Amino acid sequence: MILAAHDHGGDGPPILLLHGAGGDMSAWNVVAPQLNGRCVAVDLRGHGKSPDGPWDWDAVLDDLEATTVQFGLDNPVVVGHSLGGILAGMWARRHPGCPAAVSLDGHRSAATDPANYAGLAPEQVEADLAKLNAIFTAQEEMITRPNREITSTLRNSPEFADALPIFAEVTVPFLLVLATKNLPVPPDLIPLMDAHRAGLRRDLPKICPNVRVHEIDATHGMVFEQPAEVAAVVNGFISG
Repeated sequence: MILAAHDHGGDGPPILLLHGAGGDMSAWNVVAPQLNGRCVAVDLRGHGKSPDGPWDWDAVLDDLEATTVQFGLDNPVVVGHSLGGILAGMWARRHPGCPAAVSLDGHRSAATDPANYAGLAPEQVEADLAKLNAIFTAQEEMITRPNREITSTLRNSPEFADALPIFAEVTVPFLLVLATKNLPVPPDLIPLMDAHRAGLRRDLPKICPNVRVHEIDATHGMVFEQPAEVAAVVNGFISG
């Protein structure tokens, strides 16, 4: 599939930029000019101006392969936000010669396996997950792009629920940037979000000792809230 994409130009190594679920390439409009490299941002299949198509992880990676050929990106660094961060890890696993990959708060869905939450009673986790999934279902019904097929596939995908096993298989330099603040949620779900973050802090050193972790004072929307800091962190990791 040929993806819609925008070449931001720039000097330095090629950088492929991948947005999050429900977003598009415009997510990188502020960050891309601050990155030290030639940046190309894409619309993933089913998003933005790219064509629709069934969500299959290998097929999505093939789309990205075609984009790198189309734009002449030779062995790019891959930087992704949220869903794009999961794909950055998958790309790095597929390309062991990749110079580096960065995931900006792309790791586990907010509604993941109950065992992935730390510091909250199991019965509270189950009750809060039911509330959170009800919110996601209501939101899904209102979204037109990506379509319901893609959103449903993602919500039920093991890779989307927990990408840490994928990250554990990455052998290239890999940075995971974690948000320290919660997105706006109903007050009664704040403990669940805190437990989600605590679970990541507990599990990352055990499951993914190969991954460098950096925390940033922002919510999951860090690309929009702290673009200069995000760019500085990415630039420092790539140059290092």
